[in-house]
Amino acid sequence: MSETITKPVSPPASRDPAPRNRQKLSLRQKLSIADVRYSPYLFISPFFILFAITGLFPLLFTAYISLFDWELLDDTGKFIGLENYATLLGDDQFWNALVNTVSIFLLSSVPQVIIAVLLAALLNTNLRASTGWRVGVLVPYVASLVAVGIIFGNLFGVQYGLVNSVLETFGLDRINWQNDRLASHVAIAVMVNWRWTGYNTLIVLAAMQAIPRDLIEAAVVDGANAVRRFVSIVLPLLRPTLIFVIITSTIGGLQIFTEPRLFTELPGSSNGGAENQFQTVTLYMYQSGFQYQDLGYASAIAWALFLVIIVFALINFLLTRRIASSGEADR
Repeated sequence: MSETITKPVSPPASRDPAPRNRQKLSLRQKLSIADVRYSPYLFISPFFILFAITGLFPLLFTAYISLFDWELLDDTGKFIGLENYATLLGDDQFWNALVNTVSIFLLSSVPQVIIAVLLAALLNTNLRASTGWRVGVLVPYVASLVAVGIIFGNLFGVQYGLVNSVLETFGLDRINWQNDRLASHVAIAVMVNWRWTGYNTLIVLAAMQAIPRDLIEAAVVDGANAVRRFVSIVLPLLRPTLIFVIITSTIGGLQIFTEPRLFTELPGSSNGGAENQFQTVTLYMYQSGFQYQDLGYASAIAWALFLVIIVFALINFLLTRRIASSGEADR
């Protein structure tokens, strides 16, 4: 028998052997690698730094103050825990202000979005002097809000207001715009719509002009009229922009302050009317903090408003997501 000679098996070589002649990186190469790795974070850091200083810190500090009986001229206050929030839940004036805020928000934001879409569709056509019209719709947004408040306060004046004069011309009775609850909400909503509709119109118009013309031309070839093209092609493609407009209108509408503040110069009406008929949450917060000098309670109102805005934002998000998902299912 011949003997079988077995050769010893050498261990497998390492998959990632450390090279013996690895060169050391120079300082310039290290800086280049660090630049590629960390420069994106440096580019976006100014936003987060400014947000932390002007947004996050005031928000957290407001939550801290809301736990104290903190007066305006004191450096510190007495810790009272959640007492401000308990008082807020039983405060009839706060609930009245919240109802007024939601009412004005609905009367302003819903027509505002609808009118903005219709105006954008009109400006997207072949109008003569289209640039001038597009600039014109933005003029109310850049106008002085104080001047706008004074003008609309006079327009909706009870005795000598232009709106009541027009109503009398058609044989209708005068409306007490500044004392009636619903009428004052409508007047303030008209002021808000006049100022913000043009801004939202240009946002929607920019989204309309980004729609590929091939889709519109194909629909024209298929025989679709203007209304059919608008409903079946333009509106579905505007969903992301409409979501943005709706959410920003919700946030701004629930924080309304200047318009009701400047709506009337009658005695006792600068904080929402003689009977608080158009007092908003922000007006009540301003009154509690700077007139009653109770910053702790004003901070609790601010956080309550913050939670209300989050709730409305979540409702808008769920509704718009459902609409978008149903639109994709229809495709």
